Amino acid sequence: MSRLADFPITRRWPAQHPDRLQLYSLATPNGVKVSIMLEETGLPYEAHRIDIMKSESQLPEYLALNPNGKIPAILDPDGPGGEPLALFESGAILMYLAEKTGRFLPADPACRWETIQWVFFQMAAIGPMFGQVGFFHKFAGREYEDKRPLERYVAESQRLLGVLDGRLDDRTWLMGDDYTVADIATAGWVRNLIGFYEARELVQFHRYGHVAAWLDRVLARPAVQRGLAIP
Repeated sequence: MSRLADFPITRRWPAQHPDRLQLYSLATPNGVKVSIMLEETGLPYEAHRIDIMKSESQLPEYLALNPNGKIPAILDPDGPGGEPLALFESGAILMYLAEKTGRFLPADPACRWETIQWVFFQMAAIGPMFGQVGFFHKFAGREYEDKRPLERYVAESQRLLGVLDGRLDDRTWLMGDDYTVADIATAGWVRNLIGFYEARELVQFHRYGHVAAWLDRVLARPAVQRGLAIP
């Protein structure tokens, strides 16, 4: 495919600026990773709101871009070799944008892989576990009489917060002095856990002072504040 118009998603959500990167997302913990990254890098982009509550991510036009039917996804008109590139999975998008701009991913090979390690930690552990706390504490799962699933996910979330807290004991950011995609990937989930999921007291967030201070530093960044409100 050589033009954005060749992608079915652009017929449902037309590009007003076809020369810009197209973001298809919603302000969820996974969605804001990409909007924050785009704001941090300054790449020109156009945001399209995908209303998952109306199942818009299950529409054929969206599934043609992301067959997994989740947000976020991007369509970059200036991908590798100057050809459009469609990409889904928030972690992969962060890696792509970091490489495209040369920002927020260390050039040193050892530091680079250590950063990627912490991104995978978020993808494999933080996101799934915190999300289960949200389900069993705030959403449909709270009606379940059996509280053992909630207890399990709360305990695991506390353990993961402890891992983060230990990592941040003597560091400004997850990689030390440098703010990276690892911070961008993780912050939205911690924010959601104690905010939207209303689980601050449930997970005893006061025990994780290093995480709390780190989250405050992330949220104080102007690009993060902008990215959290998009789309």
